[in-house]
Amino acid sequence: MSDLVLHEHVSGPRGERVLVRRSARRRRTVSITRREGDLVISIPATFSARLEKQWVAKMVDQLVAKEARGTPARRSDTSLLEMAREVSEAYLAGRAQPSSVTWSTRQNQRWGSCTPSDGTIRLSHQLQGMPDYVVRSVMMHELVHLLVPGHGPEFKALMENYPQAEKAQGFLDGVSWAKNLPPEEEGVIGQQGPESTLQRAR
Repeated sequence: MSDLVLHEHVSGPRGERVLVRRSARRRRTVSITRREGDLVISIPATFSARLEKQWVAKMVDQLVAKEARGTPARRSDTSLLEMAREVSEAYLAGRAQPSSVTWSTRQNQRWGSCTPSDGTIRLSHQLQGMPDYVVRSVMMHELVHLLVPGHGPEFKALMENYPQAEKAQGFLDGVSWAKNLPPEEEGVIGQQGPESTLQRAR
């Protein structure tokens, strides 16, 4: 595994590490596959650092979309409120009690928001299809804001009660980074086995 290099600032759809392998035998293809809990992306050895970043993001983003298609149907607003109550009971001793939790199509620059004065929470529709632990982490973030303004020591201490907060943040950072890349080269999508995706770089 010594030929694998960790690609920082990007994680897989389940919080996996992303490892990159440069292959002298590859000319135009890029592939992604799961291996021992990590994601391994193989690229041509001739790729520049810029192309590597673009294709790593492209392949991870494609995998996120592929796995999202296999997730359960869209959660309803009612189920979001139930989730909020579960998260509050489990990690905040039930102290945060939102009056409503809804999906919002206006949340394009942030994952969630809340209004402490009326107890409402809004989650970005972009979270739909993401792993449950990620949605719950954003929910936890907004629930804590019902109790604590800002992101000071008290906020951070309460967020630490949610064990997958850091993992979820890594996932969201990866998604955000991929979305903000410049336009990429188009590729033809193919498949290599049930958990591997291949694209041809042009």
